[in-house]
Amino acid sequence: MKKTAVILGVVTDALLPAVSHAVTLEVHDCWVRAMPPRLPSSGYFTLSNNGPQPVTLTAARSPAFGMTMMHKSENKGSTATMEMVSSINVPAHGTLEFKPKSYHLMMEQPPKPLQVGSTIPLQLTFSDKSTVDVQCAVKSAATVGN
Repeated sequence: MKKTAVILGVVTDALLPAVSHAVTLEVHDCWVRAMPPRLPSSGYFTLSNNGPQPVTLTAARSPAFGMTMMHKSENKGSTATMEMVSSINVPAHGTLEFKPKSYHLMMEQPPKPLQVGSTIPLQLTFSDKSTVDVQCAVKSAATVGN
């Protein structure tokens, strides 16, 4: 499992045991569905906030798509709903999962088709304007989980 962490505000590709006490954000298990042309795709990941303060995720973007939005799907009785969200709070020492039928990224207008087995970059932005960059695996449209 590849992990990306922010250590004292600097993005790194590995967790170093000697400085793990300074880690605040960690993104892992990032993947995106490869969909047929002109259909929206979806993106998923796990975001862990290992810091003592809550953080607020405010945006996501990828050069592999013209538009990336955060959405939340819910079942309300017998009705399934999906709505765009502008921000999502992650509590101190908490985890937020972007997964099917829950929070997810809606990704539209890819300039070129995605290739299953490749990776694409994704940047997450937080309310304090900090960012975390991660590589996401491109998986088959039939994938239902990590």
